[in-house]
Amino acid sequence: MNQGIQIPSLRQHTIFSADGTAISYQTMGAGPGLIVVGGTLKTSEDYLPLASTLARSFTVHIVDRRGRGASGPQGPQYALGKEVEDLLAVQAETGARLAFGHSYGGLVILETARSFQMFDRIAVYEPGVPCAPVPTAWMAPYRERLAAGDPYGAFVYFIQGSGGAPAIMTKLPHWYLRMALRVGFRGPTWQRMRPLLEACLVEHEQIAAQQGRLTEFADVTSSALLLVGGRSSPAHRAEFAMLRDTLPNAALETLEGLNHLGPSEQKSASVVAERALAFFL
Repeated sequence: MNQGIQIPSLRQHTIFSADGTAISYQTMGAGPGLIVVGGTLKTSEDYLPLASTLARSFTVHIVDRRGRGASGPQGPQYALGKEVEDLLAVQAETGARLAFGHSYGGLVILETARSFQMFDRIAVYEPGVPCAPVPTAWMAPYRERLAAGDPYGAFVYFIQGSGGAPAIMTKLPHWYLRMALRVGFRGPTWQRMRPLLEACLVEHEQIAAQQGRLTEFADVTSSALLLVGGRSSPAHRAEFAMLRDTLPNAALETLEGLNHLGPSEQKSASVVAERALAFFL
């Protein structure tokens, strides 16, 4: 995955959240502390290229959210509030005053910053704060396919139904896209994603549960940078503009040529990291 990118030496840490769940994070670099919180279907490994650029100026702590990596399970009482408790534990241990979040990780950071004044600056890339109705029709068949032992079939429902896929993918027959995924999704990325498919559903249920709470994020007082990929749909970019207008101290910038996965893709992670560096410095 990281071929061609020099990853600084990593230090592994484990702390315990308020409910006793182990939360693991990897640390690299030196300087002021910066916490990186990733998105659904991602582990800390997916953010090492991003973190390696940030580590030129910061001590970067890349969190494995509960349910992935060396961290403990989501647990039967899982909710967004559990993620907030986990981030509070990492921040208390590291003393970091800066944070970067991607997708669901961006929602976790904003929800934490809304209630706790612990971060001076936060940068979030396409955070999972719902500003419009959240598609949920895909969730029931997704759950059924997982229960039937058909992860590729479940993933097709997610791709076509969750609202983030290119229009052409939503029009492909289910059987065709499933076959294409079985052929094309076999390597290390799929090996990391496959165990996270159950967590993906639970986390998107939590995103849907935040519907109607946009105005509450006006309580985020940290200086905030919202980043959006230029290849994301106009509708999604309009939603991030609504979030920008809600936050009292935020700027919104578009990174042309990038999609929703910009921070976690090796070819684009450095572009995202360089813009975040300029903001944090």
